[in-house]
Amino acid sequence: MIHFELRQDKGIGILSPEGPLEASDFQKLTQEIDPYIAANGHLTGLMILAKEFPGWESFGALVSHLRFVRDHHRQIDRIAAVTDSEFLKIMPHIARHFVAAEIRQFPSSDRAQALAWLEARDR
Repeated sequence: MIHFELRQDKGIGILSPEGPLEASDFQKLTQEIDPYIAANGHLTGLMILAKEFPGWESFGALVSHLRFVRDHHRQIDRIAAVTDSEFLKIMPHIARHFVAAEIRQFPSSDRAQALAWLEARDR
């Protein structure tokens, strides 16, 4: 399950996985993010808060995740991965080859710094 908060005033989504990711999580994210993107053209930033990588509930959940990334990566300016997970620390380096968004990793203790980076206008 994923908890999601959209800060419409800043155009920033905050995503927090709470257990293995499910296919329905990405359908719900799409329903929340797409109207904002349709009205504003893009999402300024997406913060992923995950101390550890929760994995996927099923292969279908992995496929849904990949589809979500494919369908949205050009409409998100920046992604901040706030994590201490070794797996998630390397993901920004890999994802840079597949997504248009600028990606940066922050330690779990630096949530405020990550949010400030997402809000920065120096893009």
